[in-house]
Amino acid sequence: MAISRTAAPQGSAALDAPGQSADNAGYAATKTRLLGELAAIPSTQPVRLAKRTSNLFRQRQPGAAAGLDVSGLAGVLAVDPVARTADVLGMTTYEQLVDATLPHGLMPLVVPQLKTITLGGAVTGLGIESSSFRNGLPHESVVEMDILTGDGRIVTARPDNDHRDLFYGFPNSYGTLGYALRLTIELEPVAPYVHLRHVRHRDATAAFAHLAAICAGGEHAGARVDFVDGTVFAPDDIRITVGQWAPTAPYHSDYTGMEIYYRSVQRRREDYLTVRDYLWRWDTDWFWCSGAFGVQRSSVRRLVPKRYLRSDVYWKLVAFERRHGPMRRIDELRGRPERELVIQDVEVPIERAAEFLDFFDRDVGIRPVWICPLRQRDPAVTWDLYALDPSIRYVNVGFWASVPLRPGQSDGAHNRAIEQKVAELGGRKSLYSTAYYPPEEFWATYNGPAYQRFKTAYDGSGRLLDLYAKCVERR
Repeated sequence: MAISRTAAPQGSAALDAPGQSADNAGYAATKTRLLGELAAIPSTQPVRLAKRTSNLFRQRQPGAAAGLDVSGLAGVLAVDPVARTADVLGMTTYEQLVDATLPHGLMPLVVPQLKTITLGGAVTGLGIESSSFRNGLPHESVVEMDILTGDGRIVTARPDNDHRDLFYGFPNSYGTLGYALRLTIELEPVAPYVHLRHVRHRDATAAFAHLAAICAGGEHAGARVDFVDGTVFAPDDIRITVGQWAPTAPYHSDYTGMEIYYRSVQRRREDYLTVRDYLWRWDTDWFWCSGAFGVQRSSVRRLVPKRYLRSDVYWKLVAFERRHGPMRRIDELRGRPERELVIQDVEVPIERAAEFLDFFDRDVGIRPVWICPLRQRDPAVTWDLYALDPSIRYVNVGFWASVPLRPGQSDGAHNRAIEQKVAELGGRKSLYSTAYYPPEEFWATYNGPAYQRFKTAYDGSGRLLDLYAKCVERR
């Protein structure tokens, strides 16, 4: 099938209107309101954010938690093109943030793949993308944060002030220590286009050796590499995708309509995308997960308006299925086995990545799988609740599907096996999805002693859930 191409202007790419703006007076008023809301909630009642959307896959237990209204916390306060920084409210989505920075020829150092991930969410949780092999994770480009703590204060945390403990302890705390209201982050320059090359490997060991060499040297086939990730379609079909900034392009492909990006990875050796389309190349089809809703079939896709081909629309469909279970009931009527959701991102040392894929293909069997290398940006820093060895290059492995349970298996069997394998290989698991760790293993993995110090200092009365209750018990 031919890939649709749009003629590209030489030397520039069209930029949309700037993203949602905000102002300091409005932010000050929102801070005052939030402090009042938190103070008005009875001390015995748990607290969480009241928001309409989420990119988390943990299904909460019904409860009586009071919600803080964060509707005034979306927008970009300022972009400083000289200092290459942006001052951003915590509930600002990366779509809004990118729309504000691209007109200045800048972007965040790491832009997670889905448009509605918020900056605050990516920092208190985790995020990763194809620039992470050189820029690390989103929290590593934060300069300072205003955080509403569980004990009812708004503190400014920086690496050099009295709240530096919270600055380094906030990532991977998932809103259990407080909520990021405002963040100042670093930005980097962009070019109008990204030139992609897709390289096939038929062996996982060779693929990860190639990936390690690209990351170590910052180049492929004599050309600089600005981005790198990969897609595992089968044990003998692993595609490493390298990207390079390009000032001009002979064409640029469009994967926001009928054509599907991940399929192009198998079909093409090289490609060009505008900077915006590159940043959101995975969002249109939620990587490949849109296939579950039928929209990868051309007969269906041509009937769907482009504005609905985006991850937050698919998420709403997933949420409907979780609430009402129509497909689950159909499977039961057809006598199909019960299925377990296996939706995770894990980091394993690059030297052990082939071993992990071998286990994963044998015991779980989800394909495709996304791979993305990363390394801690500053080796002198310790991020207490998600400490990676700065001397090690890791590979993020992302997989998102459901898997049939075998006779005698209970829900969580596959996820628990993955957790154990990741630990065996010296890796870590992101907690945005469901987790099945027993308490002792969980706190040993995620630095329980440090977490308890932070909890005592910033949420001593336990107004917010603790990390285990939120991420494992799913309260």
